[in-house]
Formats: sequence, structure tokens, C-alpha cells
Amino acid sequence: MTSTEERRAEPTIGRLVADVSRDLSTLLRSEIALAKSELKVSVRAGGVGAALLAVAGFVGLLSLILLSIAIAFFIHMTGLHLAWCFLIVFGAYVLVAAILGLVGVRKLKQVGPPEKAIEQAQKSKQILSKESH
Repeated sequence: MTSTEERRAEPTIGRLVADVSRDLSTLLRSEIALAKSELKVSVRAGGVGAALLAVAGFVGLLSLILLSIAIAFFIHMTGLHLAWCFLIVFGAYVLVAAILGLVGVRKLKQVGPPEKAIEQAQKSKQILSKESH
């Protein structure tokens, strides 16, 4: 081979850069396509999971209602009028709701500002202001 034939066989720098650019572009496109397909599967599974959780919550609510009715009828077996039995069950739920509400309010009152983060931010501000002057 002559020297011109060898030069033609060897790619130029411009050709190498173009090939690398094309290959990177192809690689990025295929990575994006793969991420899209994985996200579709993931979102679909997440949607099904959320729907199943909603159905489970609804069935749980229905079972709580039926349990409340059953408790009222069990109290009725003691000889108390049925209306009073349902009122007793209602009162029990009001009591539970009041207790949970009070505990929730107490827990919310315990929440305070992030003192350590605020202190660190103030220190950083002081350090940066000293360095800029």
C-alpha cells in the first residue's frame, strides 16, 4: 500500500468525532427508550397497587360498619332497646375520636423548627459575609 492508501484506510479525527457523536446519540436514545418502557411498567404496577389499596380501605370501612351493627345487636341481647344500643356504639366512636384528636394535637404541638439547621445556616451566612468583606 502506498501512503495515500494508508491515509484513506485510517479515519480522520473529524470522522472519529462524528462517529463518537453518532454512537453517543444512539446510546442516549436507547437509554431513554429503556427508561420510558421501565417507567410505563412501573407506573402501571403503581396504579394497580393504589387501586387495590383503595378497594382494601373501602372493604375495611364496610367491615367496620358491619362490626358496629353487630356490637349494637349484641348489646341489644342484654335487653336494652335497640336505639339505645346504637347510641352506645356511637358514643364509643365519639370517645375514640376525641382521644385520638387530643393525642394528635399534643403530637403537633411538639413539632418545632429545625433548630440545628437554622443555627448551621446562620453560621454559614456569617462565614460567607466575613469572607466577602
